[in-house]
Amino acid sequence: MLSRIDLRGREPSVGELRNRLPRAGMDVEHALSAVRPVLDDVAERGVPAVLDHTERFDAVRPERVRVPDEELHRALEELDPAVRAALEVSVERARAVHADQRRTEVTTEVAEGGTVTERWVPVSRVGLYAPGGLAVYPSSVVMNVVPAQEAGVESLVVCSPPQVEFGGRPHPTILAAAALLGVDEVWAVGGAQAVGLLAFGGTDTDGAELLPADMVTGPGNVYVTAAKRRLRNVIGIDAEAGPTEIAILADDTADPEHVAADLISQAEHDTLAASVLVTPSEELAEAVDERLRVRVPATKHTERIRTALTGEQSGCVLVSSLAEGVRVVDAYAAEHLEIQTAEASRTAAEVRNAGAIFVGPYSPVSLGDYCAGSNHVLPTGGCARHSSGLSVQSFLRGIHVVDYTRQALHEVGERVVALAEAEDLPAHGEAVTARFD
Repeated sequence: MLSRIDLRGREPSVGELRNRLPRAGMDVEHALSAVRPVLDDVAERGVPAVLDHTERFDAVRPERVRVPDEELHRALEELDPAVRAALEVSVERARAVHADQRRTEVTTEVAEGGTVTERWVPVSRVGLYAPGGLAVYPSSVVMNVVPAQEAGVESLVVCSPPQVEFGGRPHPTILAAAALLGVDEVWAVGGAQAVGLLAFGGTDTDGAELLPADMVTGPGNVYVTAAKRRLRNVIGIDAEAGPTEIAILADDTADPEHVAADLISQAEHDTLAASVLVTPSEELAEAVDERLRVRVPATKHTERIRTALTGEQSGCVLVSSLAEGVRVVDAYAAEHLEIQTAEASRTAAEVRNAGAIFVGPYSPVSLGDYCAGSNHVLPTGGCARHSSGLSVQSFLRGIHVVDYTRQALHEVGERVVALAEAEDLPAHGEAVTARFD
């Protein structure tokens, strides 16, 4: 089922690899033309514009944007006990991992009487987006809310699209996840209009103020991504998320059943999802194809998965050696990278570029999606070469506090003057010398 790219006997450059490796396309620029008038309308008219566009895109018009508190509590009370128990495990493990990411204030004395302190200050208010398209993602609520809470963010609002079948409210599982996490502000709004409302705020239909956020995080479709790009001078964003992707680096010791199941698990997300196998073993590639032919028709979302696996964004890359395979996955920089090799830990340690790495046959990506403790909001589209996934750090700002005495400034003053004159900015130097005239 997977198309083949045979790199055996060749050593393509990193640039060639980036061009040849399969990748999902996402035309954010084209989507910008569609979201621009929506965002302008929200900026001008506020909530009425949000509700108009919600009715247009989601075929439902909520009575109000903010979901009443009692509905959040009811959703949690009525949540399937098995799902609640699973969410509680997910939250517990995510908190354990993210609590260890907290930063501490550090003061450095660079000279007697001269210190620089780095303070870590959380963003004041954050909007967290939980998608509601082809699937329901309470796990995304957990992955966005937990690091924000551990960072000390004081004000959180969760946005999720309203659903026709639930009377214009987000899916009850989303509401239950928010309630479980102690989030009491949920807005029934999705798409570009959600990003616009988070950026500009407004007045709800009952007269309550909907405060704007300082930052917006969470995955969404191309229109959500385009809205983030359009408004990133108004609000902070985590990333421009593209279609999900998995790469699996495997040798002949890998179980083709495991590999096939994991490729399918990511293809299940979306027809644009990317599933890529990198291997020096043609025998494994053939065996995986055979297992895909058996497993895909037996899954619930067969056509969605088949479309993703046979799309240009998915494929099998044959390489000459495992070392060359590491080169390939580093060039690809997958959102999720599985290592299924004889010495998986050793191979994983050689990888530099990935959103998250899953080591060995018993660390599938789906574990990370839910209960590993790691965060599943990760860089896509090769951005793992320079960016990392959502974490406590995403919600913190480092502020340098400079504190010098008169003597400490005097001792370094002539250096400041010299550099100011070298840059032809004499007033910079005069700002120092004026203190000693």
